Amino acid sequence: MVFSSVVFLFRFLPLFFLLYYVIPGRAKNGILFLGSLFFYAWGEPVYVLLMLFSTVVDYIHGRLLERHRGSAAAKRVLLSSVLINLAVLCFFKYADFLIEAVNGAADISIPLLNLPLPIGISFYTFQTMSYTIDVYRGEAKVQKNLLDFGVYVTMFPQLIAGPIVKYRDVETGLHHRKLSLEGISNGMKRFCIGLAKKVLLANNIGELWVFVSGMEFREMSTMTAWVGILAFAFQIYFDFSGYSDMAIGLGEMLGFHFPENFRYPYISASVTEFWRRWHISLGSWFREYVYIPLGGNRKGRLKQLLNILVVWTLTGIWHGAGWNFLLWGMWFAVLLVLEKLFLGKVLSWLPGVVGILYTMIAVLLGWVLFALDTPGRILGYLMVLAGMGSSLADAQVLYLGRQYGVLLLFALAASTPLFKRAAEELGRRRTGAAAALYHFGEKVIPAVLLLLSIAGIVDASYNPFLYFRF
Repeated sequence: MVFSSVVFLFRFLPLFFLLYYVIPGRAKNGILFLGSLFFYAWGEPVYVLLMLFSTVVDYIHGRLLERHRGSAAAKRVLLSSVLINLAVLCFFKYADFLIEAVNGAADISIPLLNLPLPIGISFYTFQTMSYTIDVYRGEAKVQKNLLDFGVYVTMFPQLIAGPIVKYRDVETGLHHRKLSLEGISNGMKRFCIGLAKKVLLANNIGELWVFVSGMEFREMSTMTAWVGILAFAFQIYFDFSGYSDMAIGLGEMLGFHFPENFRYPYISASVTEFWRRWHISLGSWFREYVYIPLGGNRKGRLKQLLNILVVWTLTGIWHGAGWNFLLWGMWFAVLLVLEKLFLGKVLSWLPGVVGILYTMIAVLLGWVLFALDTPGRILGYLMVLAGMGSSLADAQVLYLGRQYGVLLLFALAASTPLFKRAAEELGRRRTGAAAALYHFGEKVIPAVLLLLSIAGIVDASYNPFLYFRF
């Protein structure tokens, strides 16, 4: 069930919140659990069993870790939990990819499984793994109530595409959370902003990328290629950050506080900074559960660089079973290593705009690897971007500029803190026209965005969430 759909907005959500707010106290967890299962089962009824399997497995392992705390058996229990989670994830996500690789390398014909990828499996698997690891480390208390643990795993706002929530971040809220009109109001505003990002920006800009990426390379000018990959950059940002905003907003309406997942990544002055601002919860997960346990930066420069390569190889693979995702991860690994060695210092000496330009070009080239799924298409697109065998500009790019120019400029502004800072400046004025304008906009703008988004949903034929397939 997609957040930006009529079914979710006008059927599921009103009925769910009616029951959630009416039913008192601890019974809310039961409604949240059942509602989340229904939400997931709407699109994938069979794979609800897989999610419940992961829930029960890690609940049991958590109890066993508590029982054997401090003993050698605890390490075996943790290893069992990690292996089961990774085995399930790898089987469903990478089995066919590995079979194809074996078939090609050995010139044999093993039949493909053709299993559909369970939606959200990468996200909820990482969540349940973080729980058992934290219990083993003593950083989270074991959850003895299976229903409460099930709520943590299946909670529908962030189930499908994050943010990845650690158990200790919501542990208190699972037992004692307070609902307030202010929290519900703030959550609704955040949800409306996220919905507008998705429907009004990501979907419309995505149409530009679909058009450009569908062109023959011999018919594509260099400027058209750059406009196209810029459109994809905005599409994936507003699509994914919009989903995160909606998830965080729904969480507030439920009484939970989820971590921020994006902080204006396209204003970064280095690739290192970009990855501190983009998909923050995933970066935090890999840093806490892979990079630091490997030694982080504590065991010398060479070990640190090797750790970066390992983490970014895994980050690329996490996004999907394809060589392009591995190349994407390795591309950023190389850039991050170079920044650790010398490039970071060079960038710090240069004007900030130079760093932003460098980072944007590096990220756009990375999005080519991410968005195109075959080596031939990737190489062809990169050649056009470099001006090899193509004209610099043509009538097509002028047409696209007229059709999408205003939208791209608005997307550029919306991907920076420009609007937020303007609102904050107005909010600091306690009296006068500025204060009145702020209070008026605070109430009216979310409502207008919601109405425009609903109109876009009703009229749209293109409405995917890109990260649903990861």
